[in-house]
Formats: sequence, C-alpha cells, structure tokens
Amino acid sequence: MTARQKYLKRAQGEVIAVQLDLDTDGFTYRKWGGEQSCKSGDWIVNNGGDVYSVDRDTFASTYRAQSPGLYRKVAPVWAELTDSDGSIKTREGVTHYEAGAYLVFNDEDGNDGYAVEAPAFEAMYEPAD
Repeated sequence: MTARQKYLKRAQGEVIAVQLDLDTDGFTYRKWGGEQSCKSGDWIVNNGGDVYSVDRDTFASTYRAQSPGLYRKVAPVWAELTDSDGSIKTREGVTHYEAGAYLVFNDEDGNDGYAVEAPAFEAMYEPAD
C-alpha cells in the first residue's frame, strides 16, 4: 500500500441526500460485494448515480447542506492505494475491493473507512497539499 495522504472533495462534488428519519428498524441491501445496513437516522445518498447509505454520525460530521436535498462533503479524507485484493469493515457493513482501489478514511487515524475504485476516487478527490 502507498502511504496514506490527505484529500479534499473536488468543487463539483455535491450529492443528493435524504435522511431516513422514520420510526423504522432500517433495512439491509447488497453492495460492494457484501451486505450493508441502513438504520433510522442514516442518510440515503445519490452520488452521481451511485446510491448508498451513510451512517448518521459520519454524515453529520463530514457533509454540509448546500440547498434542500443537496449536500457537499466538506471534511477531508485520508486515503491509500491498495496493492492487493481485500475487504474493509465499514459502519454500514463490509466492502470488498480489488488491488488498485483506495482505502478511504474519514479521520487521520484510519477509523471510519471504506473502499473506492481508483477512477471514481480520483474523479471525486484531489490532494489537500
């Protein structure tokens, strides 16, 4: 793996999001090669046609409203390029990835992580420095 570096979302990086603010036990769905879960208070995000859920605490600490239903990730991420296939435990479930994907973390210590294929990551993020 390459060394972990700090990145920021590119200017065109807005998403459509709706909070699952309902009295519900939530639901499970399949994505990224594993079962994911969405619970009451989490967010359903449409990121350029890629739809997934984001944990309520993660969303609150990393996204800001731009207009009703439109949000921008404003917090930096730390990412490293993988050199082998693997999987990562996320707050929503497990994501499987292939060599060459990025492992992305919402904090510098490597917590709250997920995987993103390299072309998608490089289109969404730019180095912070």
